[in-house]
Order: sequence, then structure tokens, then C-alpha cells
Amino acid sequence: MTQTLTTEHKRWNERQALAESMIPLIGRLYREHGVVTSIYGRRLINQSPVDILKAHRFARKVNESELPIEETFPLLKALVDLAPASASIDLAKLVVRFRGDDRDLETFLRDELSTALGRESAEGPGTDVVLYGFGRIGRLLARILIAHAGNGEGLRLRAIVVRKGSEDDLTKRASLLRRDSIHGPFDGTITVDHENNTILANGTLIQVIYSDDPSTVDYAQYGIHDAIVVDNTGRWRDREGLGQHLKSEGVARVLLTAPGKGDIKNIVHGINHETVSTADTIVSAASCTTNAIVPVLKAIQDKYGIAHGHVETVHSYTNDQNLTDNFHKGNRRGRSAPMNMVITETGAASAVAKAIPELAGKLTGNAIRVPTPNVSMAILNLNLEREAPVADVNAYLRGLSLDSALQQQIDFIDSPEVVSSDFVGSHRAGIVDGLATISSGTNLVLYVWYDNEYGYSSQVVRVIEHMASTHPQVIPARNPVPEL
Repeated sequence: MTQTLTTEHKRWNERQALAESMIPLIGRLYREHGVVTSIYGRRLINQSPVDILKAHRFARKVNESELPIEETFPLLKALVDLAPASASIDLAKLVVRFRGDDRDLETFLRDELSTALGRESAEGPGTDVVLYGFGRIGRLLARILIAHAGNGEGLRLRAIVVRKGSEDDLTKRASLLRRDSIHGPFDGTITVDHENNTILANGTLIQVIYSDDPSTVDYAQYGIHDAIVVDNTGRWRDREGLGQHLKSEGVARVLLTAPGKGDIKNIVHGINHETVSTADTIVSAASCTTNAIVPVLKAIQDKYGIAHGHVETVHSYTNDQNLTDNFHKGNRRGRSAPMNMVITETGAASAVAKAIPELAGKLTGNAIRVPTPNVSMAILNLNLEREAPVADVNAYLRGLSLDSALQQQIDFIDSPEVVSSDFVGSHRAGIVDGLATISSGTNLVLYVWYDNEYGYSSQVVRVIEHMASTHPQVIPARNPVPEL
């Protein structure tokens, strides 16, 4: 027994040492070339040695065995030598493909990475991004954009625009970026420059601009040009209101982090982002709930067909509600959010049709706000056109979460112990709880968790990347979503 313990401990130390050796290689690929490495979608950038080993263990959900770090380490070293251009590279999938291959490792990688070799990482200095508003979503967007800065050739967070709240406003804004009761402390360093009104976060210099009129800000005076303005205030949702941003010098396009009204395109990345063209100067990233349910609904529609259904959202409370009972223009939302479950309306079900036109008129929806600060759940009660046994549905959705065009949107969990707080910080749009799936003939009920703050913010960043044409190519290419 003692000998076994000693052997296992030695094995753990050896694997941990390899993980420690991988960290500078992962960082070098990211900083110098804009290459994002992952293991079945689990990003390795800025991860600890233990986190890297946990990602290798996660691979057992795919191949029923842990991914040996002894196989990924030499592959990672070879990638550094090849110095590919900006790309998202899944080490696990490359390792699996290389097993049993007749080619040597370098030849194999040159063939697999042919589209990313021998070219520049990006054209130009990147795309300027301005955050108009700095609330819950604005600050999470800032965190993600700063973490994704890489070699500086992608999205560049240049400024935030807010209304001045106090004389020490800049200090308070920086403090809210530095500390977060839900998502934890900022991962890095933050420096405030009161003279120039800037925040320096991990090398990203952010200009803080005070304004209450989107049309009067002169971004060009700060060296900001052709910027994408991300309006996360929710004050304007129609073309006329959001069009005010386009009147400002230095602005090229606008993205709204709420459902758009009128003819504004509501985009769910992974589903209809390809419909956005350079001619679309104003776009909406829809809502957190819409982003959570649309990918799953699309997957079910494609395989089983949806006759009709109902979406019930169990949503954490938001800033729109009151801490204690007080006046509110909305029904029921004036009652204390931390003390009550509150039935309210949601436009998520009707918004689905904007992303999946074939589901127009087939879904109803309602929402219940509950006394938790973050992470929500959507219950999809669907009547299908074909029978969908639980095992088949779960296997299908699990497969999509591991290797498909919807891998960034759909995750899958089958643990009997998970609760809402386990999904804080998830970058997927929604997570299907496989053990909660219910099926009887053509009736199907799915439970989908989602971090309504971070998961949604991750989707917003993907839309920004698409608008800026900076979304990295995926290597190896993901499998398409199966169609009937």
C-alpha cells in the first residue's frame, strides 16, 4: 500500500512538472502569435499547473480515458517552433489525430496548421472597442477584453464612457473593476492615473470619458478610430437612439447588449452571426436568456423538429429590481428582490424567432426572478415532431458540447451534485443538465443552466470579434452541427 502511494505521488509530481513547463509555452504562443490553446474547449491561457492537469482529466468525458500530458507537451513544444499565426488550437483533438499517424510530428502539424503557417498574425493594429456604460456587463466585458488582449492585434479596449457620479468617480470605477462580489478579484494589476483620467489594467490603457450624450464624444482626440461602441446601458434600444453613437467622431459601428427593437438584427453567436455584414452599423447581441436557449433549441429543431413549446426562465435578480419594497414602474418588480420570487415577463421566447425563423409562433415564455445574484436556468418544455429518448438526446447534446460548431455555446453536465453557483464564470452560453432531462414519446423537457452575466458577456465578445473580423480560425476545424 505504501509503495502504491509513493508511486502515485511521484507520478503526480512528474505530471505537475510537465504542466509547469507548459505554462511559458502557452503564454508565448498567446502573447507573440495570438494563438489560444485549449483541451476540448477548456482554455489553457493563464491557468495554473493544477488547472492544466484538470483539463487533461476532463478529456475522459470524450475518450473515456485521461489525456496523457506526456503526449500534449511535445506537441505544444513543436507548435512554438512552428510559430503559427493567430488561431484557436485544440491540443487534445490534435493528439487524437496524431495517434497512429505515419507522419512525424512536425510534418503532421505542418499539414494540420497549413492555413495558419507562413502568414502574418493579423493585418493592422487591431480594432478599437469602446464600452459605453460600465455596469455589470460592461465591467465583465472589460475583464474579458483585457484577458484576450494577446499580442494586441485583435480587439483593443480603448475607452469607457460613463456619467460622472462623484469627485472620486475614477477611483470608484477602478475599484469596481478590481473587486467583484460574484466573479472574484480582477486577475492582474490595475493602476489609476487621475491626471490623464485613465485606468491601466494588465498593460491595457483605458481612457475614461465622462459624457451623457452619445453624439458629442470626440473619440478621435484620444486616438480612437473606426471603433465598435458597445452600448451596455440599456437606455437606447432602437435605431434612432443607438444611431447617436454614429454621430461621434471615431465611431464606425454599434453593438447593443440587450434585445434590439425594430429592424435591428438580434444576433446569437454560433447561430446567426454570419448574417452580420459590414453594412450593418447597428447590431444587437440579444439577451442572456435568448443566447442560452437558442443554441439548444436550434440543435433540437434540427434533429427532432419542434412542434411547439414553452420556455420558463428561473432568473437571478438584477439591478432593475429593488433591494427593498419600493416604487417600480414594472409589475411586481418593486418588491424586494433578495426576499421574494417574482413572476415577471420575458421576451426571450418570442426573440427566438429572430435567430431561428422556423420557430416563429411556436414558443411561449414566462420568467421567475429568484433571490440569487447570478446564474439562471431555462426550462424548455417541448413537443417534438419525432420521439426523443433521454439517452439519445443527452448523447446528441453532449457530443455537440465536445466537438461541433456549437461547442462554444452549448456545454453539458451530468453530475448529480451540481447547483447554480457551480456555473459562475462559465463562458458557454448555456449548460444542459443531462440528469434532469425528461422525455416521454415526443414530449421533451430540458434544463439549461447559464451564467447570465459572464456567459452572456462571452457571447457578446464573440459577436464583437465577428464584427471586427478578428475571430481566430479554429484548428482542427469543428464538426458541423448534424442536420437531418
